[in-house]
Parts: sequence; structure tokens; C-alpha cells
Amino acid sequence: MAQDLSEKELLRMEVEQLKKEVKNPRDPISKTGKEIKNYVQAQAGADPLLQGIPEDKNPFKERGTCVIS
Repeated sequence: MAQDLSEKELLRMEVEQLKKEVKNPRDPISKTGKEIKNYVQAQAGADPLLQGIPEDKNPFKERGTCVIS
């Protein structure tokens, strides 16, 4: 679709997109970084990558071995 448009049309679309993006509210990283850190710390107890998966609920645990003799 974009290949069929002229350079002027592509630039117009880009300007329209940038006008939309400039209206988005922005927060300083000093604020959002703290919020992300607090969220991650609050969720750490339920994170299986940090806590591990119980052996009885691990779907990837090897159930048994197959021996071919």
C-alpha cells in the first residue's frame, strides 16, 4: 500500500502520525521507573521464573525414561 503512494503523500501521513503522537501524555522516567520497579517487586512472589515451578506442576519434567535394549 505504501509503495503505491507518492513521496508527498508518505510525508503527509508521517506528519499526521507525528501530530497524533505529540498529543500523547508523557511522564518523566523518574516517575515511571519507580512505578515499574514497585510493580515488579510486588509481582515477584508469583513469578515462576524467579520462584521456580513446583515439581508436581512442571509440564516439562521428564516423566520416565525409555530404554530400548
